[in-house]
Amino acid sequence: MHTPFDNSTSDASGARIVYVKTVAVGDLPKDMQASAEGREQLYAVHDAEGEQLAVVTDRKLAFVLARQNDFSPVAVH
Repeated sequence: MHTPFDNSTSDASGARIVYVKTVAVGDLPKDMQASAEGREQLYAVHDAEGEQLAVVTDRKLAFVLARQNDFSPVAVH
């Protein structure tokens, strides 16, 4: 469930922004649902255009993944 990604989306200051949001497992494709290991929600990382870049098991991991790839993560409520 850990997928590396690269994207060049940046804001006016040059920071590359990605968005972290909660995703219901039931809304994911069947193959991803099967690997969710009983979880009801996962966390998706999206670029500014809305493209899903990664899906991980917890919020903290989503932020760490983004920062390790030189992105500035922002939570979506």
